[in-house]
Amino acid sequence: MNLPWHNQALSKLQKMIDQNHLPHALLITGSEKIGKFELMQQLVGILLNDDEIIRRDNIQQTLGHPVLIRRSNYPNMIYCRAGEMQEKTKKHSKYIRIDQVRSFCEALNKTADGLQIGVLYYGDQMNMNAANSLLKTLEEPRENTLIIILAHNIQNLPTTIVSRCQTIHIAPSYSEKTHQWLKSQLSEVQNADFDIVQLLENTHGVPFKVLSELSDGGFIAYQEYQNLLLSIATHPLMANQTKLFEGNESAVLKCLQNLIIEAIKLKTTEQEGGLVELNQVVKEVKADFLFQLLDDIQRAIYLSKTSVNLKLLLDNILIVWSHITHLKQYPQITRS
Repeated sequence: MNLPWHNQALSKLQKMIDQNHLPHALLITGSEKIGKFELMQQLVGILLNDDEIIRRDNIQQTLGHPVLIRRSNYPNMIYCRAGEMQEKTKKHSKYIRIDQVRSFCEALNKTADGLQIGVLYYGDQMNMNAANSLLKTLEEPRENTLIIILAHNIQNLPTTIVSRCQTIHIAPSYSEKTHQWLKSQLSEVQNADFDIVQLLENTHGVPFKVLSELSDGGFIAYQEYQNLLLSIATHPLMANQTKLFEGNESAVLKCLQNLIIEAIKLKTTEQEGGLVELNQVVKEVKADFLFQLLDDIQRAIYLSKTSVNLKLLLDNILIVWSHITHLKQYPQITRS
Protein backbone atom coordinates (compact mmCIF):
# COMPACT_ATOMS: atom_id res chain seq x y z
CA MET A 1 0.00 0.00 0.00
CA ASN A 2 1.58 3.26 -1.14
CA LEU A 3 0.61 5.93 1.39
CA PRO A 4 1.69 9.41 0.22
CA TRP A 5 2.28 10.76 3.73
CA HIS A 6 4.85 7.96 4.21
CA ASN A 7 7.02 9.11 1.31
CA GLN A 8 9.51 11.12 3.35
CA ALA A 9 9.96 8.43 6.02
CA LEU A 10 10.20 5.68 3.41
CA SER A 11 12.74 7.66 1.41
CA LYS A 12 14.91 7.99 4.53
CA LEU A 13 14.69 4.24 5.15
CA GLN A 14 15.47 3.41 1.52
CA LYS A 15 18.55 5.63 1.67
CA MET A 16 19.77 3.73 4.75
CA ILE A 17 19.27 0.44 2.91
CA ASP A 18 21.01 1.65 -0.26
CA GLN A 19 24.01 2.90 1.73
CA ASN A 20 24.07 -0.22 3.92
CA HIS A 21 23.53 1.94 6.99
CA LEU A 22 20.33 0.38 8.32
CA PRO A 23 20.74 0.29 12.12
CA HIS A 24 20.06 -2.73 14.32
CA ALA A 25 17.17 -0.92 16.04
CA LEU A 26 14.55 1.37 14.50
CA LEU A 27 11.99 3.43 16.37
CA ILE A 28 9.01 4.40 14.19
CA THR A 29 6.92 7.14 15.79
CA GLY A 30 3.82 9.12 14.88
CA SER A 31 0.25 9.80 15.93
CA GLU A 32 -2.13 6.94 16.52
CA LYS A 33 -3.58 5.72 13.18
CA ILE A 34 -0.87 7.49 11.16
CA GLY A 35 0.17 4.11 9.66
CA LYS A 36 3.25 3.05 11.63
CA PHE A 37 2.37 -0.63 11.29
CA GLU A 38 1.89 -0.24 7.53
CA LEU A 39 5.27 1.51 7.17
CA MET A 40 6.92 -1.33 9.08
CA GLN A 41 5.31 -3.85 6.73
CA GLN A 42 6.51 -1.94 3.68
CA LEU A 43 10.06 -1.78 5.08
CA VAL A 44 10.13 -5.52 5.83
CA GLY A 45 8.76 -6.24 2.36
CA ILE A 46 11.67 -4.31 0.84
CA LEU A 47 14.24 -6.09 3.04
CA LEU A 48 12.88 -9.54 2.22
CA ASN A 49 12.11 -8.69 -1.40
CA ASP A 50 8.67 -10.15 -0.70
CA ASP A 51 5.80 -7.75 -0.05
CA GLU A 52 3.15 -10.44 0.38
CA ILE A 53 4.56 -12.73 3.07
CA ILE A 54 4.30 -10.13 5.86
CA ARG A 55 0.91 -8.85 4.77
CA ARG A 56 -0.48 -12.34 5.35
CA ASP A 57 0.26 -11.93 9.06
CA ASN A 58 -3.05 -11.36 10.82
CA ILE A 59 -1.12 -10.15 13.79
CA GLN A 60 -3.53 -7.48 15.05
CA GLN A 61 -6.35 -9.92 15.77
CA THR A 62 -7.23 -10.62 19.41
CA LEU A 63 -6.47 -14.19 20.45
CA GLY A 64 -8.66 -16.18 22.80
CA HIS A 65 -5.67 -17.91 24.43
CA PRO A 66 -2.55 -16.64 26.22
CA VAL A 67 0.64 -15.97 24.23
CA LEU A 68 3.81 -14.02 24.94
CA ILE A 69 5.02 -13.41 21.38
CA ARG A 70 3.67 -14.30 17.95
CA ARG A 71 5.30 -15.73 14.87
CA SER A 72 5.18 -14.32 11.38
CA ASN A 73 4.70 -16.12 8.08
CA TYR A 74 8.37 -15.23 7.62
CA PRO A 75 10.06 -17.82 9.87
CA ASN A 76 12.68 -15.44 11.27
CA MET A 77 10.24 -12.74 12.36
CA ILE A 78 8.42 -12.31 15.68
CA TYR A 79 5.97 -9.82 17.15
CA CYS A 80 5.61 -8.59 20.72
CA ARG A 81 2.48 -6.53 21.40
CA ALA A 82 0.19 -5.19 24.07
CA GLY A 83 -3.27 -6.66 24.45
CA GLU A 84 -2.29 -10.31 24.80
CA MET A 85 -4.22 -12.50 27.22
CA GLN A 86 -2.47 -13.22 30.51
CA GLU A 87 -2.12 -16.82 31.70
CA LYS A 88 -3.01 -16.11 35.33
CA THR A 89 -5.92 -13.69 34.97
CA LYS A 90 -7.26 -14.79 31.56
CA LYS A 91 -7.66 -11.08 30.79
CA HIS A 92 -6.13 -9.03 28.00
CA SER A 93 -3.35 -6.76 29.25
CA LYS A 94 -3.22 -3.10 28.23
CA TYR A 95 0.55 -3.19 28.49
CA ILE A 96 3.57 -5.06 27.16
CA ARG A 97 4.76 -7.08 30.15
CA ILE A 98 8.26 -8.05 31.23
CA ASP A 99 7.65 -11.76 30.55
CA GLN A 100 6.70 -10.90 26.96
CA VAL A 101 9.84 -8.82 26.41
CA ARG A 102 12.04 -11.55 27.89
CA SER A 103 10.50 -14.11 25.53
CA PHE A 104 10.96 -11.63 22.65
CA CYS A 105 14.66 -11.16 23.46
CA GLU A 106 15.29 -14.88 23.93
CA ALA A 107 13.83 -15.60 20.48
CA LEU A 108 16.01 -12.93 18.86
CA ASN A 109 19.12 -14.28 20.54
CA LYS A 110 18.75 -17.72 18.95
CA THR A 111 20.85 -18.57 15.90
CA ALA A 112 18.94 -18.27 12.65
CA ASP A 113 19.67 -18.33 8.94
CA GLY A 114 18.88 -15.07 7.21
CA LEU A 115 17.73 -11.75 8.59
CA GLN A 116 16.05 -11.88 12.00
CA ILE A 117 13.33 -9.28 12.61
CA GLY A 118 11.58 -8.45 15.87
CA VAL A 119 8.67 -5.99 15.94
CA LEU A 120 7.50 -4.55 19.26
CA TYR A 121 4.37 -2.43 19.39
CA TYR A 122 3.50 -0.17 20.83
CA GLY A 123 6.67 0.68 22.73
CA ASP A 124 5.03 3.37 24.83
CA GLN A 125 2.81 0.62 26.29
CA MET A 126 5.77 -1.08 27.99
CA ASN A 127 6.02 -0.73 31.74
CA MET A 128 9.42 0.29 33.13
CA ASN A 129 10.49 -3.25 34.01
CA ALA A 130 9.66 -4.43 30.49
CA ALA A 131 11.59 -1.53 28.96
CA ASN A 132 14.63 -2.24 31.14
CA SER A 133 14.61 -5.90 30.12
CA LEU A 134 14.92 -4.85 26.47
CA LEU A 135 18.06 -2.76 26.99
CA LYS A 136 20.66 -5.55 26.88
CA THR A 137 19.35 -6.83 23.53
CA LEU A 138 19.37 -3.27 22.13
CA GLU A 139 22.92 -2.72 23.38
CA GLU A 140 24.33 -6.08 22.23
CA PRO A 141 22.26 -7.27 19.26
CA ARG A 142 23.16 -10.36 17.28
CA GLU A 143 24.43 -9.85 13.76
CA ASN A 144 21.84 -9.74 11.01
CA THR A 145 19.11 -8.76 13.48
CA LEU A 146 16.70 -5.85 13.17
CA ILE A 147 14.47 -4.68 16.02
CA ILE A 148 11.61 -2.37 15.06
CA ILE A 149 9.76 -0.53 17.83
CA LEU A 150 6.55 1.32 17.00
CA ALA A 151 5.40 4.08 19.36
CA HIS A 152 2.60 6.65 19.39
CA ASN A 153 4.38 9.10 21.69
CA ILE A 154 8.14 9.15 22.00
CA GLN A 155 7.82 11.17 25.21
CA ASN A 156 6.38 8.09 26.93
CA LEU A 157 9.45 5.99 26.18
CA PRO A 158 12.49 5.89 28.47
CA THR A 159 15.42 7.88 27.08
CA THR A 160 17.53 4.73 27.46
CA ILE A 161 15.39 3.07 24.77
CA VAL A 162 15.18 6.10 22.47
CA SER A 163 18.95 6.71 22.56
CA ARG A 164 19.66 3.17 21.34
CA CYS A 165 17.41 3.43 18.27
CA GLN A 166 17.39 5.34 15.01
CA THR A 167 14.13 7.29 15.01
CA ILE A 168 11.89 7.56 11.95
CA HIS A 169 8.95 9.90 12.44
CA ILE A 170 5.78 9.91 10.33
CA ALA A 171 4.48 13.46 10.30
CA PRO A 172 0.82 14.47 9.97
CA SER A 173 -0.07 15.36 6.39
CA TYR A 174 -2.30 17.96 4.78
CA SER A 175 -0.73 17.72 1.31
CA GLU A 176 -2.57 17.58 -1.99
CA LYS A 177 -1.40 13.99 -2.53
CA THR A 178 -2.90 13.03 0.83
CA HIS A 179 -6.13 14.79 -0.13
CA GLN A 180 -6.28 12.79 -3.35
CA TRP A 181 -5.55 9.51 -1.59
CA LEU A 182 -8.25 10.17 0.98
CA LYS A 183 -10.71 11.18 -1.72
CA SER A 184 -10.08 7.87 -3.49
CA GLN A 185 -10.97 5.98 -0.29
CA LEU A 186 -14.34 7.68 0.19
CA SER A 187 -17.63 6.94 -1.51
CA GLU A 188 -19.28 9.44 -3.85
CA VAL A 189 -21.79 10.30 -1.12
CA GLN A 190 -19.04 10.90 1.45
CA ASN A 191 -17.08 13.07 -1.00
CA ALA A 192 -20.23 15.10 -1.60
CA ASP A 193 -21.09 15.44 2.09
CA PHE A 194 -17.66 16.16 3.57
CA ASP A 195 -14.83 18.59 2.90
CA ILE A 196 -11.53 16.66 2.69
CA VAL A 197 -9.54 19.65 3.96
CA GLN A 198 -11.82 20.00 6.99
CA LEU A 199 -11.70 16.25 7.69
CA LEU A 200 -7.90 16.33 7.86
CA GLU A 201 -7.94 19.49 9.97
CA ASN A 202 -10.31 17.84 12.44
CA THR A 203 -8.05 14.79 12.79
CA HIS A 204 -4.82 16.82 12.87
CA GLY A 205 -3.56 15.40 9.57
CA VAL A 206 -4.12 11.68 10.27
CA PRO A 207 -5.83 10.11 7.20
CA PHE A 208 -6.60 6.70 8.74
CA LYS A 209 -8.34 8.48 11.60
CA VAL A 210 -10.55 10.20 9.04
CA LEU A 211 -11.62 6.82 7.66
CA SER A 212 -12.16 5.42 11.15
CA GLU A 213 -14.33 8.29 12.30
CA LEU A 214 -16.37 8.27 9.11
CA SER A 215 -17.04 4.54 9.46
CA ASP A 216 -18.17 4.73 13.09
CA GLY A 217 -20.20 7.92 12.74
CA GLY A 218 -17.69 9.99 14.70
CA PHE A 219 -17.65 12.82 12.16
CA ILE A 220 -21.41 13.14 12.08
CA ALA A 221 -21.41 13.58 15.86
CA TYR A 222 -18.41 15.93 15.57
CA GLN A 223 -20.26 18.13 13.08
CA GLU A 224 -23.27 18.27 15.37
CA TYR A 225 -21.07 19.34 18.29
CA GLN A 226 -19.32 21.91 16.12
CA ASN A 227 -22.57 23.39 14.82
CA LEU A 228 -24.00 23.75 18.31
CA LEU A 229 -20.79 25.24 19.69
CA LEU A 230 -20.76 27.85 16.92
CA SER A 231 -24.42 28.62 17.60
CA ILE A 232 -23.60 29.15 21.28
CA ALA A 233 -20.85 31.63 20.40
CA THR A 234 -23.14 33.68 18.18
CA HIS A 235 -26.39 33.19 20.17
CA PRO A 236 -25.50 32.97 23.89
CA LEU A 237 -28.92 31.68 24.96
CA MET A 238 -28.13 28.45 23.11
CA ALA A 239 -25.81 27.62 26.03
CA ASN A 240 -28.94 26.42 27.83
CA GLN A 241 -29.73 23.90 25.08
CA THR A 242 -26.86 21.46 25.36
CA LYS A 243 -28.59 18.13 25.95
CA LEU A 244 -26.63 16.84 22.95
CA PHE A 245 -23.40 17.22 24.98
CA GLU A 246 -24.54 15.06 27.92
CA GLY A 247 -22.28 12.03 28.28
CA ASN A 248 -20.00 13.33 25.50
CA GLU A 249 -18.16 16.04 27.43
CA SER A 250 -14.66 14.89 26.49
CA ALA A 251 -15.48 14.81 22.77
CA VAL A 252 -17.12 18.24 23.00
CA LEU A 253 -14.06 19.71 24.73
CA LYS A 254 -11.80 18.36 21.97
CA CYS A 255 -14.14 19.78 19.33
CA LEU A 256 -14.09 23.19 21.01
CA GLN A 257 -10.31 22.93 21.34
CA ASN A 258 -10.05 22.51 17.55
CA LEU A 259 -12.35 25.50 16.99
CA ILE A 260 -10.26 27.70 19.28
CA ILE A 261 -7.01 26.61 17.62
CA GLU A 262 -8.51 27.46 14.22
CA ALA A 263 -9.77 30.81 15.57
CA ILE A 264 -6.31 31.69 16.88
CA LYS A 265 -4.77 30.82 13.51
CA LEU A 266 -7.28 33.01 11.68
CA LYS A 267 -6.87 35.85 14.17
CA THR A 268 -3.08 35.90 13.98
CA THR A 269 -2.95 35.61 10.17
CA GLU A 270 -5.86 38.03 9.67
CA GLN A 271 -7.58 35.58 7.34
CA GLU A 272 -11.06 34.09 7.01
CA GLY A 273 -11.88 30.40 7.19
CA GLY A 274 -14.68 28.26 5.85
CA LEU A 275 -16.92 28.56 8.94
CA VAL A 276 -19.01 31.75 8.76
CA GLU A 277 -19.89 31.81 12.47
CA LEU A 278 -16.25 31.30 13.47
CA ASN A 279 -15.19 34.17 11.22
CA GLN A 280 -17.73 36.33 13.03
CA VAL A 281 -16.28 35.34 16.42
CA VAL A 282 -12.71 35.93 15.24
CA LYS A 283 -13.58 39.40 14.04
CA GLU A 284 -14.92 40.51 17.43
CA VAL A 285 -12.94 38.54 20.02
CA LYS A 286 -9.75 39.61 21.80
CA ALA A 287 -6.84 37.34 20.91
CA ASP A 288 -5.74 37.08 24.56
CA PHE A 289 -9.14 35.64 25.50
CA LEU A 290 -8.79 32.92 22.88
CA PHE A 291 -5.43 31.87 24.28
CA GLN A 292 -6.77 31.90 27.85
CA LEU A 293 -9.80 29.83 26.87
CA LEU A 294 -7.56 27.36 25.02
CA ASP A 295 -5.48 26.96 28.19
CA ASP A 296 -8.63 26.26 30.20
CA ILE A 297 -9.89 23.72 27.67
CA GLN A 298 -6.55 21.90 27.65
CA ARG A 299 -6.57 21.84 31.44
CA ALA A 300 -10.14 20.50 31.41
CA ILE A 301 -9.12 17.73 28.98
CA TYR A 302 -6.31 16.80 31.34
CA LEU A 303 -8.69 16.84 34.34
CA SER A 304 -11.17 14.65 32.46
CA LYS A 305 -8.91 11.70 33.28
CA THR A 306 -9.50 12.32 37.01
CA SER A 307 -12.64 12.25 39.15
CA VAL A 308 -13.53 15.86 38.34
CA ASN A 309 -17.17 16.76 37.61
CA LEU A 310 -16.64 17.12 33.88
CA LYS A 311 -20.19 18.25 33.12
CA LEU A 312 -19.87 21.17 35.53
CA LEU A 313 -16.46 22.06 34.12
CA LEU A 314 -17.79 22.01 30.54
CA ASP A 315 -20.77 24.14 31.58
CA ASN A 316 -18.41 26.77 33.00
CA ILE A 317 -16.34 26.76 29.82
CA LEU A 318 -19.45 27.07 27.67
CA ILE A 319 -20.61 30.11 29.66
CA VAL A 320 -17.33 31.84 28.85
CA TRP A 321 -17.47 30.65 25.22
CA SER A 322 -21.00 32.03 24.86
CA HIS A 323 -19.79 35.50 25.95
CA ILE A 324 -16.32 35.37 24.44
CA THR A 325 -16.95 38.31 22.07
CA HIS A 326 -18.37 40.54 24.82
CA LEU A 327 -16.06 39.88 27.76
CA LYS A 328 -14.38 42.87 29.41
CA GLN A 329 -12.26 40.64 31.65
CA TYR A 330 -11.49 36.95 31.36
CA PRO A 331 -12.92 34.94 34.33
CA GLN A 332 -11.20 32.10 36.18
CA ILE A 333 -12.64 28.73 35.14
CA THR A 334 -10.17 26.09 36.30
CA ARG A 335 -7.52 26.09 38.96
CA SER A 336 -3.96 24.87 38.52
